[in-house]
Amino acid sequence: MGEVTPKRNIRTCSLPELEATLLEWGEPKFRAKQIWEWMWVKATTDFDAMSNLSKALRIRLKETFSLNPLYGNKIQHSADGTIKTQWITHDEHRIESVLIPVQSDDRYTVCVSTQVGCSLTCKFCATGRMGRKRNLEGFEIFDQVVLVDQQCREAFGRGITNVVYMGMGEPLLNYAQTMKSIELLTTPPPSGLGMSARRITVSTAGIAKMIRKLADDGFRSNLAISLHAADDAKRNEIMPINETNNLEVLMEALEYFYQETGGRISYEYIAFQNFNDSIADANRLIQLCRRRFPVRVNIIEYNPIDGSEFTKSGDIQLNAFGKHLADHGVTVTVRRSRGKDIDAACGQLANK
Repeated sequence: MGEVTPKRNIRTCSLPELEATLLEWGEPKFRAKQIWEWMWVKATTDFDAMSNLSKALRIRLKETFSLNPLYGNKIQHSADGTIKTQWITHDEHRIESVLIPVQSDDRYTVCVSTQVGCSLTCKFCATGRMGRKRNLEGFEIFDQVVLVDQQCREAFGRGITNVVYMGMGEPLLNYAQTMKSIELLTTPPPSGLGMSARRITVSTAGIAKMIRKLADDGFRSNLAISLHAADDAKRNEIMPINETNNLEVLMEALEYFYQETGGRISYEYIAFQNFNDSIADANRLIQLCRRRFPVRVNIIEYNPIDGSEFTKSGDIQLNAFGKHLADHGVTVTVRRSRGKDIDAACGQLANK
């Protein structure tokens, strides 16, 4: 017997491809749009649930295509309300996403992964120790949003309000599928979920040429830079990507991005005790904040991972650092970590 040819995932088809297939089958063209709406508005991952299609068509779809949904494997609840979920992909990889509720602000954020693991090996991040197994498909990123939205409705009685691409992986090293997922989330029904692009933030370690590509492609969402040090020597030490994307190259790319898009830019800055939390470090960061674009700085307390040489800055030092920035005109927020007790906080996602 010959090998069985794997079914194509229907969610990798374009609408014209789907229309062409259905016309070959003798089906009316509008059936493709019905299927499209089931997949990308109703987020259905079961052909049998597509109730306005004939039984014969549903059978043929099942015989020809797959849908390859994510399956929940493990759910952990933090004392602060954060929920971390480990998902299993169709090829048995494991990824994680996190629901971060801030009920006082009516803000419910899902943090999604874009890769299985990560290739960047930042010293403070557990995900980088996994290596990169593969990129996620756009529909797998989309599924995380949909599934966590369902979790949010069950737990808090309302849907998610924001999406951040800050989970496992470097989104700009999976550029095409990251952009595909954002397209699916933001395109108005009946072709997508109709989310506001401004409710979405993509975080990058600083891939300068891809930041320029975002600008050229008319990116409409928010951009967050995982900065964590304001001079090249320290950034090289903790983030090897800086050796080929140094701060001047990165700043020039950000200036271009802002010039072309006017998009919102923020710096994520994890404070490490006796490494990047001095007033001298703050002064270097102030200089970066005086480039030709407005920026917000989010200071983040460090979340410990096994085997790390770093410890988090103390509260007094953290607050003094933030105050010094604010006193010099920087828009700054000091963010306390969420979900630390379940390894769901920034830098902790590693499929333990």
